[in-house]
Amino acid sequence: MDEQRTALSVKEIPAETMSEALVSMKHLAANARLICEKVNGKARIMGIVKANAYGHGLHKVAEQLEASGISDFGVANIHEALELKTGGALKKSATILAFSSPLPSHIEFFLKYGIDMTVCDHATLRAAQEIASAQGRTLAVQVKVDTGMGRLGIAPGMAMELLREIGRSSHLELKGIYTHFAESATPEGFTRQQLAAFKKLTAEYEHASAKTVCKHAANSGAILSNKESWLDMVRPGILLYGYHPAKNTPCRLDVRPVMQVESRVIFIKPLSRGTTISYNRTWTAPKTCSIATVAIGYADGYSRALSGKARVMINGHVYPQVGTVTMDQIMVDLGTEHQVKIGDRATLFGWSGPSAEELADSAGTISYEILCGVSSRVKRVFL
Repeated sequence: MDEQRTALSVKEIPAETMSEALVSMKHLAANARLICEKVNGKARIMGIVKANAYGHGLHKVAEQLEASGISDFGVANIHEALELKTGGALKKSATILAFSSPLPSHIEFFLKYGIDMTVCDHATLRAAQEIASAQGRTLAVQVKVDTGMGRLGIAPGMAMELLREIGRSSHLELKGIYTHFAESATPEGFTRQQLAAFKKLTAEYEHASAKTVCKHAANSGAILSNKESWLDMVRPGILLYGYHPAKNTPCRLDVRPVMQVESRVIFIKPLSRGTTISYNRTWTAPKTCSIATVAIGYADGYSRALSGKARVMINGHVYPQVGTVTMDQIMVDLGTEHQVKIGDRATLFGWSGPSAEELADSAGTISYEILCGVSSRVKRVFL
Protein backbone atom coordinates (compact mmCIF):
# COMPACT_ATOMS: atom_id res chain seq x y z
CA MET A 1 0.00 0.00 0.00
CA ASP A 2 2.82 2.39 0.89
CA GLU A 3 4.56 1.57 -2.42
CA GLN A 4 1.31 2.30 -4.28
CA ARG A 5 0.98 5.68 -2.56
CA THR A 6 4.59 6.53 -3.46
CA ALA A 7 4.03 5.62 -7.11
CA LEU A 8 0.87 7.73 -7.26
CA SER A 9 2.55 10.72 -5.61
CA VAL A 10 5.46 10.61 -8.09
CA LYS A 11 3.03 10.59 -11.03
CA GLU A 12 1.33 13.72 -9.64
CA ILE A 13 4.58 15.75 -9.90
CA PRO A 14 4.59 18.02 -12.99
CA ALA A 15 6.62 16.65 -15.90
CA GLU A 16 9.14 19.51 -15.85
CA THR A 17 12.21 18.57 -13.85
CA MET A 18 14.67 20.66 -11.89
CA SER A 19 17.89 19.59 -13.62
CA GLU A 20 18.25 18.08 -17.09
CA ALA A 21 21.09 16.97 -19.32
CA LEU A 22 19.96 17.65 -22.87
CA VAL A 23 21.71 15.23 -25.24
CA SER A 24 21.77 16.21 -28.91
CA MET A 25 21.70 13.20 -31.23
CA LYS A 26 22.19 15.63 -34.12
CA HIS A 27 25.49 16.88 -32.67
CA LEU A 28 26.62 13.33 -31.91
CA ALA A 29 25.91 12.17 -35.46
CA ALA A 30 27.69 15.23 -36.88
CA ASN A 31 30.74 14.63 -34.68
CA ALA A 32 30.88 10.96 -35.73
CA ARG A 33 30.67 12.05 -39.37
CA LEU A 34 33.56 14.50 -38.94
CA ILE A 35 35.73 11.74 -37.44
CA CYS A 36 34.79 9.37 -40.28
CA GLU A 37 35.75 12.04 -42.80
CA LYS A 38 39.04 12.65 -40.99
CA VAL A 39 39.97 8.95 -41.08
CA ASN A 40 38.63 8.75 -44.63
CA GLY A 41 38.08 5.00 -44.70
CA LYS A 42 41.67 4.20 -43.74
CA ALA A 43 40.65 2.59 -40.43
CA ARG A 44 37.59 1.23 -38.67
CA ILE A 45 36.14 3.30 -35.86
CA MET A 46 35.50 2.01 -32.36
CA GLY A 47 33.11 4.27 -30.46
CA ILE A 48 34.16 4.61 -26.82
CA VAL A 49 31.00 4.46 -24.70
CA LYS A 50 32.42 3.58 -21.29
CA ALA A 51 31.21 5.41 -18.17
CA ASN A 52 27.65 5.62 -19.49
CA ALA A 53 28.98 7.08 -22.76
CA TYR A 54 30.90 9.75 -20.83
CA GLY A 55 27.73 10.56 -18.91
CA HIS A 56 25.57 11.02 -22.01
CA GLY A 57 23.50 7.82 -21.85
CA LEU A 58 24.92 4.49 -22.97
CA HIS A 59 22.14 2.99 -25.06
CA LYS A 60 20.93 6.05 -26.93
CA VAL A 61 24.51 7.05 -27.77
CA ALA A 62 25.50 3.55 -28.91
CA GLU A 63 22.39 3.22 -31.06
CA GLN A 64 23.07 6.58 -32.72
CA LEU A 65 26.69 5.63 -33.36
CA GLU A 66 25.57 2.35 -34.88
CA ALA A 67 23.17 4.28 -37.13
CA SER A 68 26.20 6.38 -38.13
CA GLY A 69 28.01 3.26 -39.34
CA ILE A 70 30.03 2.36 -36.24
CA SER A 71 29.88 -1.30 -35.22
CA ASP A 72 32.75 -1.57 -32.70
CA PHE A 73 32.33 -0.33 -29.15
CA GLY A 74 34.72 0.04 -26.23
CA VAL A 75 33.66 -0.13 -22.58
CA ALA A 76 35.54 -0.29 -19.29
CA ASN A 77 34.62 -3.72 -17.93
CA ILE A 78 32.32 -6.73 -18.14
CA HIS A 79 29.56 -4.95 -16.22
CA GLU A 80 29.37 -2.16 -18.79
CA ALA A 81 29.69 -4.68 -21.62
CA LEU A 82 26.70 -6.70 -20.41
CA GLU A 83 24.65 -3.55 -19.93
CA LEU A 84 25.39 -2.54 -23.52
CA LYS A 85 24.87 -6.06 -24.87
CA THR A 86 21.60 -6.86 -23.12
CA GLY A 87 19.97 -3.56 -22.23
CA GLY A 88 19.64 -1.79 -25.57
CA ALA A 89 18.95 -2.39 -29.23
CA LEU A 90 22.39 -2.94 -30.77
CA LYS A 91 22.67 -5.39 -33.65
CA LYS A 92 23.95 -8.86 -32.77
CA SER A 93 26.88 -8.28 -35.13
CA ALA A 94 28.24 -5.37 -33.02
CA THR A 95 31.63 -6.01 -31.41
CA ILE A 96 32.10 -4.99 -27.78
CA LEU A 97 35.55 -4.89 -26.18
CA ALA A 98 35.97 -4.54 -22.41
CA PHE A 99 39.29 -2.82 -21.71
CA SER A 100 39.84 -3.93 -18.10
CA SER A 101 41.76 -7.07 -17.27
CA PRO A 102 39.06 -9.47 -15.99
CA LEU A 103 38.91 -11.40 -12.77
CA PRO A 104 38.67 -15.19 -13.23
CA SER A 105 35.01 -15.13 -12.14
CA HIS A 106 34.20 -12.80 -15.04
CA ILE A 107 35.49 -15.01 -17.83
CA GLU A 108 32.38 -17.15 -18.26
CA PHE A 109 30.31 -14.01 -18.96
CA PHE A 110 32.58 -12.97 -21.82
CA LEU A 111 32.08 -16.43 -23.26
CA LYS A 112 28.32 -16.57 -22.69
CA TYR A 113 27.53 -13.14 -24.15
CA GLY A 114 30.14 -12.93 -26.92
CA ILE A 115 32.16 -10.04 -25.47
CA ASP A 116 35.79 -9.55 -26.55
CA MET A 117 37.99 -10.05 -23.48
CA THR A 118 41.26 -8.21 -22.84
CA VAL A 119 44.19 -10.46 -21.99
CA CYS A 120 47.33 -9.07 -20.34
CA ASP A 121 48.93 -12.11 -18.66
CA HIS A 122 49.39 -15.85 -18.91
CA ALA A 123 47.35 -16.68 -15.80
CA THR A 124 44.21 -15.03 -17.19
CA LEU A 125 44.84 -16.63 -20.55
CA ARG A 126 45.09 -20.12 -19.09
CA ALA A 127 41.96 -19.61 -16.99
CA ALA A 128 40.13 -18.49 -20.13
CA GLN A 129 41.41 -21.50 -22.07
CA GLU A 130 40.28 -23.88 -19.33
CA ILE A 131 36.77 -22.41 -19.09
CA ALA A 132 36.28 -22.21 -22.86
CA SER A 133 37.59 -25.75 -23.32
CA ALA A 134 35.29 -27.12 -20.61
CA GLN A 135 32.31 -25.61 -22.43
CA GLY A 136 33.52 -26.61 -25.88
CA ARG A 137 33.25 -23.02 -27.07
CA THR A 138 35.58 -20.34 -28.51
CA LEU A 139 36.35 -17.13 -26.62
CA ALA A 140 37.31 -13.96 -28.49
CA VAL A 141 40.30 -12.18 -26.92
CA GLN A 142 42.35 -9.07 -27.57
CA VAL A 143 45.85 -8.61 -26.20
CA LYS A 144 46.66 -5.33 -24.48
CA VAL A 145 50.32 -4.31 -24.78
CA ASP A 146 51.77 -1.79 -22.33
CA THR A 147 54.10 0.35 -24.40
CA GLY A 148 54.38 3.08 -21.77
CA MET A 149 51.03 3.97 -20.22
CA GLY A 150 51.92 1.86 -17.20
CA ARG A 151 48.35 0.93 -16.35
CA LEU A 152 47.33 -2.37 -17.96
CA GLY A 153 48.99 -4.59 -20.50
CA ILE A 154 51.87 -6.95 -21.06
CA ALA A 155 55.32 -5.58 -21.88
CA PRO A 156 56.27 -5.76 -25.59
CA GLY A 157 59.19 -8.06 -24.84
CA MET A 158 56.88 -10.59 -23.17
CA ALA A 159 53.91 -10.27 -25.51
CA MET A 160 55.13 -12.63 -28.24
CA GLU A 161 54.93 -15.71 -26.05
CA LEU A 162 51.43 -14.72 -24.90
CA LEU A 163 50.37 -14.37 -28.54
CA ARG A 164 51.92 -17.74 -29.40
CA GLU A 165 50.03 -19.37 -26.54
CA ILE A 166 46.76 -17.99 -27.90
CA GLY A 167 47.70 -19.32 -31.32
CA ARG A 168 48.19 -22.80 -29.90
CA SER A 169 44.74 -22.86 -28.32
CA SER A 170 41.77 -24.30 -30.18
CA HIS A 171 39.32 -22.46 -27.90
CA LEU A 172 40.70 -18.89 -28.10
CA GLU A 173 40.39 -16.54 -31.05
CA LEU A 174 42.72 -13.54 -31.30
CA LYS A 175 40.56 -10.63 -32.48
CA GLY A 176 43.00 -7.78 -31.91
CA ILE A 177 46.18 -6.36 -30.40
CA TYR A 178 46.12 -2.89 -28.94
CA THR A 179 47.95 -0.32 -26.85
CA HIS A 180 47.23 3.08 -25.31
CA PHE A 181 49.19 6.33 -25.55
CA ALA A 182 50.16 8.32 -22.47
CA GLU A 183 50.61 11.62 -24.37
CA SER A 184 48.47 11.15 -27.44
CA ALA A 185 48.08 14.83 -28.32
CA THR A 186 51.86 15.11 -28.72
CA PRO A 187 52.89 13.01 -31.73
CA GLU A 188 56.63 13.23 -31.19
CA GLY A 189 58.81 12.09 -28.29
CA PHE A 190 57.32 9.45 -26.04
CA THR A 191 54.30 8.80 -28.26
CA ARG A 192 56.56 8.04 -31.19
CA GLN A 193 58.52 5.59 -28.98
CA GLN A 194 55.30 3.86 -27.93
CA LEU A 195 54.09 3.54 -31.50
CA ALA A 196 57.43 2.21 -32.74
CA ALA A 197 57.50 -0.47 -30.02
CA PHE A 198 53.93 -1.50 -30.81
CA LYS A 199 54.44 -1.64 -34.57
CA LYS A 200 57.64 -3.66 -34.15
CA LEU A 201 55.88 -6.25 -32.01
CA THR A 202 52.83 -6.58 -34.27
CA ALA A 203 54.97 -6.82 -37.42
CA GLU A 204 57.03 -9.60 -35.85
CA TYR A 205 53.90 -11.45 -34.78
CA GLU A 206 52.20 -11.20 -38.16
CA HIS A 207 55.36 -12.31 -39.92
CA ALA A 208 55.94 -15.26 -37.60
CA SER A 209 52.31 -16.42 -37.59
CA ALA A 210 51.57 -15.62 -41.25
CA LYS A 211 48.32 -14.04 -40.00
CA THR A 212 47.02 -10.50 -39.94
CA VAL A 213 45.21 -9.15 -36.89
CA CYS A 214 43.35 -5.94 -36.10
CA LYS A 215 45.79 -3.46 -34.57
CA HIS A 216 44.63 -0.32 -32.75
CA ALA A 217 46.24 2.42 -30.71
CA ALA A 218 44.84 5.86 -31.64
CA ASN A 219 42.50 7.60 -29.24
CA SER A 220 41.06 11.10 -29.86
CA GLY A 221 44.39 12.86 -29.49
CA ALA A 222 46.21 10.52 -31.85
CA ILE A 223 43.40 10.70 -34.41
CA LEU A 224 44.04 14.44 -34.58
CA SER A 225 47.81 14.49 -34.30
CA ASN A 226 49.31 11.26 -35.63
CA LYS A 227 47.99 9.70 -38.84
CA GLU A 228 50.68 7.01 -38.63
CA SER A 229 49.02 5.68 -35.47
CA TRP A 230 45.62 5.00 -37.04
CA LEU A 231 46.59 1.44 -38.05
CA ASP A 232 43.49 -0.77 -38.54
CA MET A 233 41.12 0.91 -36.11
CA VAL A 234 40.87 4.17 -34.14
CA ARG A 235 39.13 4.74 -30.79
CA PRO A 236 37.54 8.20 -30.49
CA GLY A 237 36.09 9.10 -27.10
CA ILE A 238 35.96 12.75 -26.09
CA LEU A 239 35.86 13.88 -29.75
CA LEU A 240 32.53 12.10 -30.21
CA TYR A 241 31.08 14.13 -27.35
CA GLY A 242 32.18 17.48 -28.75
CA TYR A 243 35.48 18.31 -27.08
CA HIS A 244 39.17 18.09 -27.91
CA PRO A 245 41.47 16.05 -25.65
CA ALA A 246 43.96 18.91 -25.27
CA LYS A 247 44.35 22.53 -26.29
CA ASN A 248 47.63 21.88 -28.07
CA THR A 249 46.49 19.28 -30.61
CA PRO A 250 47.96 20.27 -34.00
CA CYS A 251 44.64 19.61 -35.73
CA ARG A 252 41.13 20.65 -34.70
CA LEU A 253 37.77 19.32 -35.83
CA ASP A 254 34.60 21.40 -35.77
CA VAL A 255 32.93 19.14 -33.21
CA ARG A 256 30.05 20.46 -31.10
CA PRO A 257 29.16 19.61 -27.48
CA VAL A 258 26.59 16.83 -27.30
CA MET A 259 25.43 17.56 -23.74
CA GLN A 260 23.90 20.70 -22.28
CA VAL A 261 23.13 20.74 -18.55
CA GLU A 262 20.31 23.01 -17.44
CA SER A 263 18.47 23.59 -14.18
CA ARG A 264 15.87 25.96 -12.76
CA VAL A 265 15.92 29.14 -10.72
CA ILE A 266 13.96 28.19 -7.61
CA PHE A 267 14.38 31.32 -5.46
CA ILE A 268 15.38 34.96 -5.84
CA LYS A 269 16.15 37.28 -2.96
CA PRO A 270 17.41 40.86 -2.60
CA LEU A 271 20.71 41.20 -0.78
CA SER A 272 22.13 44.13 1.12
CA ARG A 273 25.73 45.25 0.79
CA GLY A 274 27.96 43.30 3.20
CA THR A 275 25.73 40.17 3.34
CA THR A 276 27.58 36.86 3.05
CA ILE A 277 26.56 33.83 1.00
CA SER A 278 26.78 30.05 1.56
CA TYR A 279 29.01 27.83 3.68
CA ASN A 280 32.08 29.41 5.26
CA ARG A 281 30.87 32.86 4.08
CA THR A 282 33.35 32.94 1.21
CA TRP A 283 31.52 35.67 -0.72
CA THR A 284 30.34 39.04 0.54
CA ALA A 285 28.02 41.27 -1.48
CA PRO A 286 30.02 44.36 -2.53
CA LYS A 287 26.76 46.28 -3.06
CA THR A 288 23.01 45.78 -3.06
CA CYS A 289 22.11 43.02 -5.51
CA SER A 290 19.81 40.07 -6.16
CA ILE A 291 20.79 36.44 -5.66
CA ALA A 292 19.21 33.56 -7.59
CA THR A 293 19.31 30.07 -6.14
CA VAL A 294 19.60 27.39 -8.86
CA ALA A 295 18.61 23.77 -8.18
CA ILE A 296 21.89 22.02 -8.91
CA GLY A 297 24.85 21.14 -6.72
CA TYR A 298 27.75 18.77 -6.28
CA ALA A 299 25.37 15.79 -5.83
CA ASP A 300 24.34 16.44 -9.43
CA GLY A 301 27.94 16.67 -10.61
CA TYR A 302 28.41 20.44 -10.41
CA SER A 303 31.76 20.29 -8.66
CA ARG A 304 32.43 22.06 -5.39
CA ALA A 305 35.77 23.07 -6.93
CA LEU A 306 33.80 25.51 -9.09
CA SER A 307 32.82 27.57 -6.05
CA GLY A 308 33.07 31.26 -6.88
CA LYS A 309 34.79 30.56 -10.22
CA ALA A 310 32.08 29.59 -12.71
CA ARG A 311 29.51 31.40 -14.83
CA VAL A 312 25.86 30.54 -15.42
CA MET A 313 23.69 31.63 -18.34
CA ILE A 314 20.07 32.63 -17.69
CA ASN A 315 17.87 34.06 -20.44
CA GLY A 316 20.88 34.73 -22.64
CA HIS A 317 22.80 36.66 -19.99
CA VAL A 318 25.86 35.32 -18.17
CA TYR A 319 26.09 35.73 -14.40
CA PRO A 320 28.79 34.74 -11.89
CA GLN A 321 28.22 31.86 -9.51
CA VAL A 322 29.02 33.07 -6.00
CA GLY A 323 29.72 31.40 -2.68
CA THR A 324 30.40 27.74 -1.99
CA VAL A 325 28.65 25.19 -4.20
CA THR A 326 26.39 23.14 -1.95
CA MET A 327 25.05 19.62 -2.35
CA ASP A 328 21.78 20.60 -4.03
CA GLN A 329 22.00 24.30 -4.95
CA ILE A 330 24.24 27.09 -6.18
CA MET A 331 23.83 30.83 -5.87
CA VAL A 332 24.16 33.28 -8.75
CA ASP A 333 24.71 37.05 -8.54
CA LEU A 334 22.11 38.74 -10.75
CA GLY A 335 23.48 42.22 -10.06
CA THR A 336 21.35 45.28 -9.35
CA GLU A 337 18.97 44.98 -12.31
CA HIS A 338 17.69 41.80 -13.97
CA GLN A 339 14.69 40.18 -15.65
CA VAL A 340 15.15 36.72 -14.13
CA LYS A 341 12.07 34.98 -12.68
CA ILE A 342 11.56 31.89 -10.56
CA GLY A 343 11.27 28.89 -12.89
CA ASP A 344 13.62 30.29 -15.54
CA ARG A 345 16.12 27.87 -17.02
CA ALA A 346 19.77 28.24 -16.08
CA THR A 347 22.41 26.76 -18.40
CA LEU A 348 25.40 25.37 -16.50
CA PHE A 349 27.37 24.21 -19.54
CA GLY A 350 26.87 22.97 -23.07
CA TRP A 351 26.60 24.23 -26.63
CA SER A 352 25.31 27.59 -25.38
CA GLY A 353 26.72 29.40 -22.38
CA PRO A 354 29.90 28.10 -20.74
CA SER A 355 31.39 24.90 -22.18
CA ALA A 356 32.48 21.86 -20.19
CA GLU A 357 36.02 22.85 -21.11
CA GLU A 358 35.55 26.29 -19.50
CA LEU A 359 34.19 24.70 -16.34
CA ALA A 360 37.08 22.25 -16.34
CA ASP A 361 39.59 25.10 -16.54
CA SER A 362 37.86 26.81 -13.60
CA ALA A 363 37.85 23.62 -11.52
CA GLY A 364 41.43 22.64 -12.41
CA THR A 365 40.41 19.44 -14.18
CA ILE A 366 39.51 18.20 -17.70
CA SER A 367 36.29 18.17 -19.71
CA TYR A 368 36.10 14.36 -19.39
CA GLU A 369 35.55 14.65 -15.63
CA ILE A 370 32.91 17.36 -15.98
CA LEU A 371 30.92 15.21 -18.42
CA CYS A 372 31.32 11.91 -16.57
CA GLY A 373 30.49 13.61 -13.28
CA VAL A 374 26.91 14.51 -14.23
CA SER A 375 25.02 12.25 -11.85
CA SER A 376 21.97 10.04 -12.41
CA ARG A 377 19.90 12.58 -10.49
CA VAL A 378 20.07 14.78 -13.59
CA LYS A 379 17.47 13.55 -16.08
CA ARG A 380 18.80 12.78 -19.57
CA VAL A 381 16.59 14.23 -22.30
CA PHE A 382 17.48 13.01 -25.80
CA LEU A 383 16.83 15.56 -28.50
